[in-house]
Amino acid sequence: MDLTTLYLIIGGAVVVVAAVVVGLVVGTRRGALGRGRRQRELDRGGRADTEAGDGSGGPTGTLAPERPAEDEVVEAELVEPTATLERPETPESRLVRLRRRLAGSQNAFGRGLLTLLSRDRLDEDTWEEFENVLLSSDLGVKPTMELVERLRDRLRVEGVADGTRARAVLREELLALVDPTMDRTLAVERGEQPAVVMVVGVNGTGKTTTVGKLARVLVAEDKDVLLGAADTFRAAAADQLETWGGRVGVPVVRGDEGADPASVAFESVRAGIEAEVDVVLIDTAGRLHTKTGLMDELGKVKRVVERQAPVTEVLLVLDATTGQNGLIQARIFAEVVAITGIVLTKLDGSAKGGIVVAVQRELGVPVKLVGLGEGVDDLAPFDAATFVDAVLDA
Repeated sequence: MDLTTLYLIIGGAVVVVAAVVVGLVVGTRRGALGRGRRQRELDRGGRADTEAGDGSGGPTGTLAPERPAEDEVVEAELVEPTATLERPETPESRLVRLRRRLAGSQNAFGRGLLTLLSRDRLDEDTWEEFENVLLSSDLGVKPTMELVERLRDRLRVEGVADGTRARAVLREELLALVDPTMDRTLAVERGEQPAVVMVVGVNGTGKTTTVGKLARVLVAEDKDVLLGAADTFRAAAADQLETWGGRVGVPVVRGDEGADPASVAFESVRAGIEAEVDVVLIDTAGRLHTKTGLMDELGKVKRVVERQAPVTEVLLVLDATTGQNGLIQARIFAEVVAITGIVLTKLDGSAKGGIVVAVQRELGVPVKLVGLGEGVDDLAPFDAATFVDAVLDA
């Protein structure tokens, strides 16, 4: 046998061995994620696996899977012992706290309105004060004028003379403004493919935290979730998501700092499809609405994701304390990525509850979730009647 033939045989053997090793590694990683659904079904409320490794990866995003059994290896790292997962609060109990927290923060607004309506004589000065209270709540000029006009007409035509009836009329008109007919359901039901939810917003609105809290909401509804850390401008954002996911057994796809956000989002959806999860939540980088290049990049992320699966929900996170400035942000984001719902954070920290009406009027889309505080389960579905009752402390 000559040397050339010997070299060919040795080279062929090396290629075969390398292919086997790569296949085992990829198969192990996919298997770990694919076991997520079965494992979480067994471990709801008990023991379950958490994520392994530091989750760092290449420019297209690599998988930080749920922790497999201790005798398995993921990317040549030994697995840490399993940890007890947290049980997120149910949506029902969140709604109870929603009313309690809102009532505590919005009372000044509600009491001001009720005090004015309970006066013996509703003269022009009283109605002017009423308008000022509404405007100071960030309701906006047009909704304020509509509400005052409707209240004046109803109280006069119906001959309302007592505070109890005036309160009921005010509740009905406020509820009409908030619009209980809007569909506030999150589009997170799996079809042939996972539902895909993009979360967008400006810097400092609590966007990444909102993604983590939303994952908890969905896990509490027994949905299998995967998180995509497409905010690659901040290394801490991906680390933050891994921490949120690890507490409830949700895997994360992340890339290196500075990686292409669109490719990480693409990998996230691909991994979600392979694992047959119910929902893929994609966290995007916070960006100033005035920066055209960054806004264009956000549109690119959505287009790239939709090569694999439709984006079923685009949630815009707004800080409720920013008031009317938040409407400018909302308008520009809506032009780029077609917003389907609003998440209002820090609502309990502001007495300006009128922003709910103002932003819905501006975009024509509903407020679907509200952030009520710093707790891990302080994100709740928005309910129009609960909100109005809390404002009026009914």
